[in-house]
Amino acid sequence: MRKFLAANLAASFVLGISATTFAANPFSDVPEGHWAYNSIEKLAAEGIIEGYGDGTYRGSRNITRYEMAQMVARALARYENVPAATKSASVTSEEPPVTFDDRPQGISAASRAELDRLAMEFHEELDGLGVRVAELEKHADRVQWSGKIEMNFANIRTDKYNSGHKDKEIWRGYTFYLDPEVQLNKNWTALAEFQIEGDLTKDSTGTTHLNNVWALGNFGDNFAIGIGRIPFYTNEDGLILDADMSGGALIFGNEFYVTLAGGRVHKETFGGGIKGESDSEDFNADVLAVNVQYEPESGRGLYGGAGFYYLKDKDFMTPNYSRGGNTDKANIWSVNASYGFTDNLTLFGSFAQNTKADYEKNAWQAEIEYGSYDGDYETEKGDWSVFAGYRKFGTNVSLAPSDDDVMRGMRGWFVGANYAPFKNIGVTARYFKGKYITGKGDAQKIFGEIDFFF
Repeated sequence: MRKFLAANLAASFVLGISATTFAANPFSDVPEGHWAYNSIEKLAAEGIIEGYGDGTYRGSRNITRYEMAQMVARALARYENVPAATKSASVTSEEPPVTFDDRPQGISAASRAELDRLAMEFHEELDGLGVRVAELEKHADRVQWSGKIEMNFANIRTDKYNSGHKDKEIWRGYTFYLDPEVQLNKNWTALAEFQIEGDLTKDSTGTTHLNNVWALGNFGDNFAIGIGRIPFYTNEDGLILDADMSGGALIFGNEFYVTLAGGRVHKETFGGGIKGESDSEDFNADVLAVNVQYEPESGRGLYGGAGFYYLKDKDFMTPNYSRGGNTDKANIWSVNASYGFTDNLTLFGSFAQNTKADYEKNAWQAEIEYGSYDGDYETEKGDWSVFAGYRKFGTNVSLAPSDDDVMRGMRGWFVGANYAPFKNIGVTARYFKGKYITGKGDAQKIFGEIDFFF
């Protein structure tokens, strides 16, 4: 770190120094008329910098981390409710700890945040000076940002009516996710997810969506509440819904937990809606859900759960949903089970049925996966996994399933692999071959994706 005079000019701005009268410049090597003279004079008057015993400032030499920590400690002390004149060159452990909320409000929010970041950067040196920054750790960088860039490719070939001629669709696209998270207090966190997606084939600039915006309250290890437009991922690995719901959810328990959720989901959530739905643009289904799940932290052995989902909307009233076309409800129940042989080898399966539908009312999946690849924001270089399985996505029960290989209304086998060539970068390849559930047509899909996590 360089101790140039410019750094102290910036410091006088960051720390919000606003004294109006100053003592004479104590440093013989900073002459009056120097471009940084006033800033150095202000910092010296406030006790932020002291120079050296021979009366020099030595602005062109390298500064040590310890010297910088002393400057941060004095800046912290300045914003305690104790006059700066009573502060010594170093802050002792007898002095009260500095907290984000205790400092006078004269310092701007931006300056408070910058001072907090400096304190976190030099926390080890500050600990050596006796300055406790535990409270600051709760507030530094209160807004956490994470996200993902997806570059994906799909080649889909379908012959819905078994005519011998396959329709071909090629997709090259991108999706950008940005997920801000703000710690409001010890219990509540505000979260959101922005999504921008576009078609690389057409060189489109993309469309922007606010997928969800919600508040999450954690009260101990056994109770949580979510309110707003919340992510709604059903516990059978998204066999039924991987969507966003306007409403709320309550979660009770830890390894064994119960989730109660309710709200409304929009037509777009269902990726085209129920089988043979009408063209109504105001499709907003009411949803009530109950999930019961056991998931040990170890991930080994046998675990699983069950769920029930009630949905209601007039667009269910079609003859492609039920024989009479006279019901506006969906009653879907599900079960799931997993067995963890080792930390890296898992067998999973789930089944769901919609008792109100008469067509394509069942869905199930089974998958085995081996490897260490998680596909999240902690992906390490060299992580990999391979997987294979079978899926059947009945259109009237798998309303918005979460998978990139098998398509709704189809059944068949799939295989794939994941690999991280670098930290926080993952590559995925999948292949599906199967048939339509209704009719004799067949389909295949090749899917590839590169993920950049941040």
